[in-house]
Amino acid sequence: MTLHSQLVIRLYRLSFYISGRANILSKTATIKTNPIEKQKNLNLLNTVTFENGFHFFIELGKFTGITATSTVEFAEKLQTIPIQSVTFHFQRQDFQKWLKNTIGDEELATRINQIKAGFQDENLRKALSTTVQNRIAELQQHP
Repeated sequence: MTLHSQLVIRLYRLSFYISGRANILSKTATIKTNPIEKQKNLNLLNTVTFENGFHFFIELGKFTGITATSTVEFAEKLQTIPIQSVTFHFQRQDFQKWLKNTIGDEELATRINQIKAGFQDENLRKALSTTVQNRIAELQQHP
């Protein structure tokens, strides 16, 4: 369903006659989905609590001390975190899991899944950063 498509909702009203018979009358209302889509897109850019933020590690047990609590902050932190952290989380698909399950952005998680595993170091960082920044720009353009 596109942003400009319309959602048709049928509302049913049950009216009873004195004789006890039920007569179902229907009404049709047409509601544009744009306001719903706009609200959803805005929510994808919201901030989550620190506890639910993305905590960057270099390896298991080695926290970098860096946490992102929104997609925008995530994009910023991707630029400066140690490359070992980028590689560690990308190999484990941690970025996708957080974006999908905590932020709720399945589209961005899918796009990150499509980044080739062959990217290394700074090329991987660049591909991730570009993907995330493009998604943020898209959400901001179509709020």
